[in-house]
Amino acid sequence: MATEQETDRGRFTITQSQRDRIARFVRKFRSNTKAMLGFTIVVLLVLVAIFAPIIAPYPIDATNIEDRSQAPSVEHPFGTDDLGRDIFSRVVMGSRISLYVGFGAISGALAVGAVVGVVAGYAGGLTDEILMRVMDAAMAFPPVLLALTLLVVLGPELSNVVIALAFVYTPYIARVSRSAALAERNEAYVEAAIARGESDSRIVFSEVFPNCMAPMLVQGSLNVSFAILAEASLSFLGLGAQPPRPSWGLMINTGRGFMETAPWMLLFPALAIGIAVVGFNMLGDGLRDVLDPKVEAIE
Repeated sequence: MATEQETDRGRFTITQSQRDRIARFVRKFRSNTKAMLGFTIVVLLVLVAIFAPIIAPYPIDATNIEDRSQAPSVEHPFGTDDLGRDIFSRVVMGSRISLYVGFGAISGALAVGAVVGVVAGYAGGLTDEILMRVMDAAMAFPPVLLALTLLVVLGPELSNVVIALAFVYTPYIARVSRSAALAERNEAYVEAAIARGESDSRIVFSEVFPNCMAPMLVQGSLNVSFAILAEASLSFLGLGAQPPRPSWGLMINTGRGFMETAPWMLLFPALAIGIAVVGFNMLGDGLRDVLDPKVEAIE
């Protein structure tokens, strides 16, 4: 017979056991160097994006032909571009675009992919087969190539980039959530819910879904970095953010023509992308280490 703790698992009421698990997670997270370093980088990026208009010393579209292609200085810490625009201001404001696309695309992928994967994993049979074959078909295409194809149809707008990347990364989230649901559907709390006569939809969304969140959050945090890279690639190709928006990828595309005379035009946007990608990757790796049940079992 399932114990009260087992039958209450998956519900939103906070039990003493769940409080202990949360406290253990916080303790393990704070002791994980990768997780804390990645979390610090991500928080700093978010703060820069939020306060970008205050941090940026110049308007992003303010041109000054007399100051064009100036090397980094006290007045212009990252130098100026070929139109005399302050690169530091544009890199700072560009963080908003990258985080908007990264968080927006992965939030959409999580909203759809999590539901598809959990439903497929719990239902099994023909439902699982149909849903996963659709996801496999989408995963057969390279992510950037699939996003390019969608943007050719939708048009080169920033909102369309979010939609295209959300579609691209939905199958990856679905695969992870399906694996988690397959493991959870045989747990005692699910059997207890079935014995109580709860409907399948209630079991899926009230019992199984909350217990599949950990691996989905790990996958989502890793995919944010991929989405930021994909947005930079699409903007580099002219299908992402359009001028004069300060997209990091667009700035790299402009700066590659001045690599010999003004390398800072390419260097600082590329560094910004690298820092963002490393931060989210470290956060994702740290979360995976913290939430790994094998590590928890060893401890």
